[in-house]
Amino acid sequence: MTFDIGMARIHRPNRIRDLSTNQLVVGVDEEILELNNGCLCCRVRGDLIKSLEGLFQKQKRFDYVLIETTGLADPSPIAHTFKASDLAEKLRLDGIITVADARHLEKELNDAPEPAVQLAFADVILLNKTDLVSPDELERLESRIRKMNALASLHRTQHSQIDPAKIFNLKARDLSGSFTMPESDAHTHSHEHGEHDHEHEDHDHDHEHDAGHHHHHHDESVSSLYLSDDRPLDLKKVEAWLSEIIRDLGANIYRSKGILQIKGQAKRVVFQGVQMMFDAKPDRLWNVGERRLSQLVFIGKDLDEAKIRRGFAGCIAE
Repeated sequence: MTFDIGMARIHRPNRIRDLSTNQLVVGVDEEILELNNGCLCCRVRGDLIKSLEGLFQKQKRFDYVLIETTGLADPSPIAHTFKASDLAEKLRLDGIITVADARHLEKELNDAPEPAVQLAFADVILLNKTDLVSPDELERLESRIRKMNALASLHRTQHSQIDPAKIFNLKARDLSGSFTMPESDAHTHSHEHGEHDHEHEDHDHDHEHDAGHHHHHHDESVSSLYLSDDRPLDLKKVEAWLSEIIRDLGANIYRSKGILQIKGQAKRVVFQGVQMMFDAKPDRLWNVGERRLSQLVFIGKDLDEAKIRRGFAGCIAE
């Protein structure tokens, strides 16, 4: 049996205190666990672990565990729960899903930092209520989201209607799953071999005059940084550089993902990371005629772009 975990939102307990679970969930006969003694992302992590372990002790059979968090929750502690606890032997983190209200997203992003963090951590973003905004507004919203998260798949929805295949069994955090990288574009600041200086100047200019906005946005500090190079990398240098990145910037890096071309290695090396947690392994052989290219994406807050680029350039094999 395969166990998967998805994540969306949960209503605050005080908002559902007078309603039974059966009144809120229609057509579901599986056991529902309701945690009413605090915020899931902090005080009740222990309760979450105990509740899930209780399901296993009762030998409950299920295929997926869906965890809804509060609208203001930080997804990171919950994601770490399934990596750094005994649950890692029984459950795998399949993906994090964020629902964004197209009608109110810009105001929410401008008013508070939490929405930007939630978007940055997401593997799937549902841009909901698209029928309530104009096509131009949708394009602007999607562009703003892409600057924060170049890795997530983005779907326009109405009434949160979505094909279940697009949100279940994602294997978004699984190194053995489908491993693709986003196309480089202006939103991810692509800098390939020999193009860095000129494009970096353009980036600085665009950042200051982006879309004519002269007021502060909370999401301006959250961004996706894309790096690529067609020259082989030195494995030891890459290991040392990534260790330094995790040590110095780990708390500010929400997501990282990469495909690496290592000198002397016949296979691609792939990696994924969430803040201080990091996994890497050889993937598949490079295909005949396939362009051998190292590609990396870092998503985080106040990323030191110059430092990251210098470190990456220092990994080129001699």
